[in-house]
Amino acid sequence: MSASKQDNWSSEAYQNSASFVPKLATKVMQWLDPQPDDTILDLGCGDGILDLQIGHILSQGSGSLHGIDASPSMIETARKATASANLQEKCTFAVLDATALPSPPPRTYNKIFSNAALHWILCPPSSRAPLFTSVRDALAPGGQFVFEMGGLGNVSEVRAAILSVLARRIGIAKAREADPWFFPDETWVKEIVQTVGGMEVVRVEREWRPTDADKGGIEGWVRLMAKAFIEAVEDGKEREECVREVVEVLEVVCGKPGWGWMFSYVRLRAVIKRL
Repeated sequence: MSASKQDNWSSEAYQNSASFVPKLATKVMQWLDPQPDDTILDLGCGDGILDLQIGHILSQGSGSLHGIDASPSMIETARKATASANLQEKCTFAVLDATALPSPPPRTYNKIFSNAALHWILCPPSSRAPLFTSVRDALAPGGQFVFEMGGLGNVSEVRAAILSVLARRIGIAKAREADPWFFPDETWVKEIVQTVGGMEVVRVEREWRPTDADKGGIEGWVRLMAKAFIEAVEDGKEREECVREVVEVLEVVCGKPGWGWMFSYVRLRAVIKRL
């Protein structure tokens, strides 16, 4: 999504239904290992929660962070948060689609970071090689691209439920076209890096990480994360029926003994080095 298109994200809705995303980024943050003098580009920075953590480290040295996201709502929230923490000189933000990085880049970074964003950004096949090329060009020699995204098998129960419900109304072909996610595996990462060239995979892994639903429950998650899916149904009343059916199925499939729901999250993370 470019900045000129409809903003499909709400920072308030994100906090209600997906606040666990930055909280579960412990491992990828360890892999990033931010240092006081790092210069970092954050692709798909969202509401800047992780950038605040990084900013406090950068405030101890000469480092800086620049976060980009296609959502004006998310960028506004990130800017307000960093200003409240008095980190606005260390952490800057801009509304920019990660697939529209300038070429040649205006500057280079020793680290490029992305958490829980690439499975959206890389959904169009045409975006994949260009994005990795842009990342390579924006990294200084020896610099690292560290990311975590949805991996093969991620929320498979959710995709199955939505595809089934939508296919009955608009057909499986249109339902598949509306799928907003791309969940690759380790082999794909190695192949795209080899195709682009100039980089090497230092480490890559895929992990099943069962994740409890947030306070927004199943419905909040579906309305936020699967919005593009659901909006493939044009009639508003029928769209609401789709949401109801999907939620009813998932509350059974994802239900935990006692109370609450669990999503079958699968995370793919990697460290890629610029040669």
